[in-house]
Amino acid sequence: MFLVSNEEMVVAALECGITAAIPAANYRKNGELARAIADIKHKTSKPFGINLVVNKSNTRYKQQLAEIVEAKPAFIITSLGSPRQAIEMAHANEIKVFCDVVDLKFAQKAENLGADAIIAVNSLAGGHSGTQAPETLMPELAANSHIPIIYAGGIAQKSDIDKALKMGASGVSVGTIFIASTECKVSDEYKKAVIQYGAKDIVMTRKLSGSPTAVINTPYLQQIGNKPNIWEMLINSNSVLKKFAKSVMMKAGMKKLYDSAFKATYKTVWCAGVAIEHVHKVRPIKEIVNDLTI
Repeated sequence: MFLVSNEEMVVAALECGITAAIPAANYRKNGELARAIADIKHKTSKPFGINLVVNKSNTRYKQQLAEIVEAKPAFIITSLGSPRQAIEMAHANEIKVFCDVVDLKFAQKAENLGADAIIAVNSLAGGHSGTQAPETLMPELAANSHIPIIYAGGIAQKSDIDKALKMGASGVSVGTIFIASTECKVSDEYKKAVIQYGAKDIVMTRKLSGSPTAVINTPYLQQIGNKPNIWEMLINSNSVLKKFAKSVMMKAGMKKLYDSAFKATYKTVWCAGVAIEHVHKVRPIKEIVNDLTI
């Protein structure tokens, strides 16, 4: 989870018997990502991964991919673009690649490019969300895919995992419920919001990155609205300006998320999914994992 996941959370998750990943976008300077991977490896020998945005909105993509390949985590999770180059470079260095997909079209593209697994991001996910309900997305992928499927979106309880596995998933990706964990370093205000708000308070916005993003409907978000304004729509309709605009929007959106996650400000934009419905207090990761698996 962008800005939410950190090295301490990854190590705690690994010690609980699950794997974990941390976004490359958390690290802004050259070398920081490689050092973070090395630091985690120094603390544990268990496998973990790195999330990597692979479209042109990520202006640091090539540098990040180079650092990841050099540092050799167990896997890469790609999102928001073609994973071709990431798959080729990762496989050349014995790193697996799992690709976020939101429909069958992209799932088949990822599989044909050599992905080791696909992550089925459904409409219940926090952050960059899918558009299809899991009951629609999972059966279609299960019937047409020949690589493992990881279910992503809305996982908060063991019963959710059981349901995902019955739909054909080989595993699940869990995010939102770990925001309210002891090891997470976001602001107390962010954690309190995850506890106090519910599923009905999750809305979609394109104002952060240009792609659909699930966030908590705070008073500030209600003030600015969650739909593109006329200027944003004009830019997105122009093929020449769109790529440049997405890059600018992504950078501005990341800054807004950073300020919201770590500072006391009324301009709050907090990413989360409907799983906040089942978050009632801040707990250690070990306790959260135990509830999910026992």
